[in-house]
Amino acid sequence: MSMNRPKEIRTDHAPAPVGPYSQAIEANGMVFCSGQIALDPMTGQMVGETPAAQADKLMDNVRAVLEAAGLGMSNVVKTTIFLVDMKAFAEVNAVYEKKMNGHKPARSTVAVAALPKGALVEVECLAVR
Repeated sequence: MSMNRPKEIRTDHAPAPVGPYSQAIEANGMVFCSGQIALDPMTGQMVGETPAAQADKLMDNVRAVLEAAGLGMSNVVKTTIFLVDMKAFAEVNAVYEKKMNGHKPARSTVAVAALPKGALVEVECLAVR
């Protein structure tokens, strides 16, 4: 079995990377999406003062990256949620559940000391064709 050359996935409908990485990479039918935070793709500014408000925006960013790959939320098989404060779990979970529209991929949620640009929450995912 030969591996296809990895392909960069890029869209202007999600924030440009804030470092030396891609929004997503596709290899062998799997799309590895970098973590998304609640940045407005047009202004690069953080959207939302609460973890729930940020989760709402960042999940739209996740969807935009997936759509650029020709996929949707139903193609997601694994997500990781990073929270600055685990007390925000319930409010972020409620937004996540709504944005996933009933789809329930495998998931991990971890507390972290800090996130880029002062974000309160970040989500990364793996999707398949």
